[in-house]
Amino acid sequence: MAGVQSSEASHPFIPTDLILPDYVPIILSQSTILGVYGCASLLVVSFVWILAGRFPKISKLEKVLMCWWVFTGLTHMILEGYFVFTPEFFKQTSPTYLAEVWKEYSKGDSRYVGRDSAVVAIEGITAVLEGPACILAAYAIGARKSYSHILQIAIALGQLYGTAVYFITSVLEGDNFAASPFYYYAYYIVANSFWVWIPSLIVIRSWKKICAAVGVQEQKKTKRR
Repeated sequence: MAGVQSSEASHPFIPTDLILPDYVPIILSQSTILGVYGCASLLVVSFVWILAGRFPKISKLEKVLMCWWVFTGLTHMILEGYFVFTPEFFKQTSPTYLAEVWKEYSKGDSRYVGRDSAVVAIEGITAVLEGPACILAAYAIGARKSYSHILQIAIALGQLYGTAVYFITSVLEGDNFAASPFYYYAYYIVANSFWVWIPSLIVIRSWKKICAAVGVQEQKKTKRR
């Protein structure tokens, strides 16, 4: 019996007594996992930047926003969607790249490999609802749809709410899920910080745009009177 428990605990995650039956160790190196993700992200951003140039009268900032929305949308749908709908990714004998990504990221937050209910719920909502909405937001910017700023605010607030719940539940559960300080700060803090400050800036920008548009309309109504 002791031998079985020892086998189940033979993983790099914290807490060390986390039970992961049939856990298959990471095959790809950290540099390979991060390198592939970085290259794929760069290709996506480059493609969207070029595609955005085909929309008339679009500013550089709007191009950047389109790149961000497509990047984060695909991240939500593909990467986070895989996590949500593949609960036993850590025991695949022939693991896919996405399974390797989550085993690597779990070194910074073992709640993922441990299938914490709060994390699964957050990622599920993000993948199913926010992912497609992000792609729609990119289209709305390029096509100059009237709902563009309202949609961006809604998604950004959703991301901020999800990130807040993600951090708060970790603190309430002890905030002890990282294999080392490096993984804690690199994966848990820095990687997730992009979904704090970028959505915050987007909310501020879109809020100002909406207020300015409403102000113009009010001025027109006043003049007509």
